Amino acid sequence: MTYLVDSHCHLDFPDFAPELDAVIESARETGLRRMVTICTRVRKFEQVRAVAERYDDVFCSVGTHPHNADEEMDVTADELLKLADDPLVVAIGEAGLDYHYDKSDRANQAASFRVHIDAARRSALPLVIHARSADDDMMAILEEETRAGAFPAVLHCFSSGAALAHKGIELGLYVSFSGILTFKNSQDIRDIAADIPHDRVLVETDAPYLAPMPNRGKRNEPAWTAHTAAVLGDVWGMDRDAVWAQTTDNFHRLFSKVPRADDG
Repeated sequence: MTYLVDSHCHLDFPDFAPELDAVIESARETGLRRMVTICTRVRKFEQVRAVAERYDDVFCSVGTHPHNADEEMDVTADELLKLADDPLVVAIGEAGLDYHYDKSDRANQAASFRVHIDAARRSALPLVIHARSADDDMMAILEEETRAGAFPAVLHCFSSGAALAHKGIELGLYVSFSGILTFKNSQDIRDIAADIPHDRVLVETDAPYLAPMPNRGKRNEPAWTAHTAAVLGDVWGMDRDAVWAQTTDNFHRLFSKVPRADDG
């Protein structure tokens, strides 16, 4: 059975509250069989988990977004590991560096990021990495931490430069493309997608943000992962089923805690 996966969305956000059942059903009708709703504050983990508990095809992560690093400097790797024991938790994060908005102190972002790397390394769960306008520091931290011990990870919603994408691949990471891949002014991102190994690529929405063409400007939703996958197919010269199969296989290889939909 060929199906699609939205590897990164935020279904606990209030944007979806009035019609979450309909949003999930629309995703299923489009051919999605797995969704990962991503935690941005450990202190709000329970509401993220509640969404995953409500739907059999939704799983979740646990972590602190770099925007919120200042608020959660007390979060430890041990706490993340304890929460990650939950069968619904399939990833650590999202965590990383965001110098575009600088909503948290950069040193705190880096310290929080390293805590999450430690948790990913110790749990063997994939780290969901947020990287924006911080390519050099991100590459430096990833190289240093990989020398201390490899860890599974994905550069989510990729919008950085080619050097970071290739460094991530070199270090064993995956790269995930969102609706940005479909934007008219994103030829540089499409070029990166064309130039990295097919077996390291995931697709996502980052919903409710970054709706792909032809829905740009609207509230994004998991069903629209298919639009990004279609553009990826154009970039790769592959048909729909091949792109879906490739990205879904990649997802399950990285997010190994998530059972395949065709396994029952």
